[in-house]
Amino acid sequence: MNTYKEYIAEFIATFALIFFGAGSVVMAGLLNPSYGVLGVALAHGLILMAMIYATGHISGAHINPAVTVAMALVKKIQPLKAVKYIIAQLAGASTAGFILLIIFPVMPSNLGTTDLASNISFSTGILIEAILTFFLVFVIFNTAVEKHENNTMAGFAIGMTLAVSILFGGALTGASLNPARSFGPALASGHWANQIVYWIGPIVGACIAGLVYEFVLKKKQ
Repeated sequence: MNTYKEYIAEFIATFALIFFGAGSVVMAGLLNPSYGVLGVALAHGLILMAMIYATGHISGAHINPAVTVAMALVKKIQPLKAVKYIIAQLAGASTAGFILLIIFPVMPSNLGTTDLASNISFSTGILIEAILTFFLVFVIFNTAVEKHENNTMAGFAIGMTLAVSILFGGALTGASLNPARSFGPALASGHWANQIVYWIGPIVGACIAGLVYEFVLKKKQ
């Protein structure tokens, strides 16, 4: 059973991020403007912070296929294990999406599925998602992966980075920064518009952040 604890932790943590994160988008659509982007940003940031503290000691709290790919790129996780992490993340996200469908059968806001604003092109969407994810993963590597006295603040720093990213990019791309965040609600709602943006952008941004950490900023042993 110990072998599967990490995958169960990733499933639960990703479920929580999508359930509360995408769910907050649905609620913002129902309660707008009293809820708004600030509520969505805080919902994502706070639940990510909580899940990092809850599961970081079990799985490392990737909660994001882009993070897992970046970790595999710099050899922080074995490739086969990374694939299993991603499967667990997508399963958690999909389960959360279908639970939201049960709660909101009329699918307001497409169950919180991310999409591009009308004035944002496909390539610009990828660029925005890549930049935002770069900073998220930059913070992850330099607070959670790098061992120093500030590791106890990693969850707070990572959660607030996601919240700030949504405050900036929520109205532009939905500020997914996470393929699972976009995939789960899309699967449940059937709204697949621009889905590839939320795979290419976050994975590219995460990998660049991982390489910058590994070859430029990492402390020499």
